[in-house]
Amino acid sequence: MAHPNKRSHSTPPAASATSELARLAAQTQIEFELAFFSAILNHHPSYVDVLRAHAHNLAQSGQHQESLKVDQRWVQLRPADPLAHYNLACSYALTRQVDLAISTLRHAVTLGYHDFRHMRQDRDLESIRKDPRFRQLLQEYEDQ
Repeated sequence: MAHPNKRSHSTPPAASATSELARLAAQTQIEFELAFFSAILNHHPSYVDVLRAHAHNLAQSGQHQESLKVDQRWVQLRPADPLAHYNLACSYALTRQVDLAISTLRHAVTLGYHDFRHMRQDRDLESIRKDPRFRQLLQEYEDQ
């Protein structure tokens, strides 16, 4: 136990706050958001808007397996949401699960996701774009 008249060698609160600010300032925006959204989800795991943003950031930072888990949770919470299924299809494509990506994408379209232009250009779907089932899906629904 420290003597009451002796100074502690621990960092004073002001210096600690300054170093925390410096650490935060050194983070990129996406690093900050990943930490921030993760903290929110630790307390509110069903916060759908945060799940959506967090999954997007995880995918953008190359953490595709983690993004997949978050997208699966989002679909679990909102099973009728076409955007949730579209993003889950993207996560499957990014993790090279082609069959699941195609079937989930088809389900997203049947639920109402119809942004076919985006689908054709979305880099997340690059791994399935040349699959004949992807082209067939677009042909089936774009003509409707």
